[in-house]
Amino acid sequence: MTTGTPHPPRIDTGRAHPARVYDWLLGGKDNYPADEAVGEKLPPQARDAARQNRQFMQRAAGWLAAQGVDQFLDIGSGIPTEPNLHQIVQRTTPAAKVVYTDNDPLVLHHAQALLAGRPEGVTDFIEADVHRPEEILEHARGVLDFTRPVALSLIALLHFVPDEQDAHGIVRTLLSALPPGSHLVLSHAASDLHPELAAQVTAEYAKGGIRLGFRTRSEVARFFDGLDLVTPGLVTAPEWHGTPPRSPSPEDSGIYAGVARVR
Repeated sequence: MTTGTPHPPRIDTGRAHPARVYDWLLGGKDNYPADEAVGEKLPPQARDAARQNRQFMQRAAGWLAAQGVDQFLDIGSGIPTEPNLHQIVQRTTPAAKVVYTDNDPLVLHHAQALLAGRPEGVTDFIEADVHRPEEILEHARGVLDFTRPVALSLIALLHFVPDEQDAHGIVRTLLSALPPGSHLVLSHAASDLHPELAAQVTAEYAKGGIRLGFRTRSEVARFFDGLDLVTPGLVTAPEWHGTPPRSPSPEDSGIYAGVARVR
């Protein structure tokens, strides 16, 4: 079953948006000249990072589904790129419920058209902003059962929330609503793995009107405070149940990734 917000999206095509730049990096077509202008100025490694992010999401979603998790709240879901999270988890559990959230109306538009889930399950969409986590939780409670475990997915999202916007506080608010046995799935751009590349990416996004807040490993680890990281812990994206990268190499991942269990 698929549900969603009925009103037509209002899309600002003249300003770059993270979800559409990400779509461009993945080779998608659902972006505009403003997004392409940002993407074209990024170093080639940005495409690798986008691909590694996507692959991490797919592996993490599959792993959680295999553990019996059947409810997912995906914030900053981005423009649909198959296989999507619900397609992965509903292969294992057809009745799984997935709530997608993004603040770009174009994402909502495509979600309504493309993200049809299994008839036994539920796939839901909300146009909302992570800066207002209470609103997301209020909507999600109408779809998900918060008395049972929920997987909170924050893939390549929080480096778009600088420190002054209280990224760690936002995550604490979201986690505080989840019962024991829930999980946090998170990937985040690193400021300390390849500092020069990180600075270049940050500068190019800023020219497009998008602020970034890349973080060190210890700063990313704070998002998992009070949780139990599952094996292999907080690692680079390819290392999480994937192929470890060579070390050191400019082609290596600049993305931290981890999955942790709520106590």
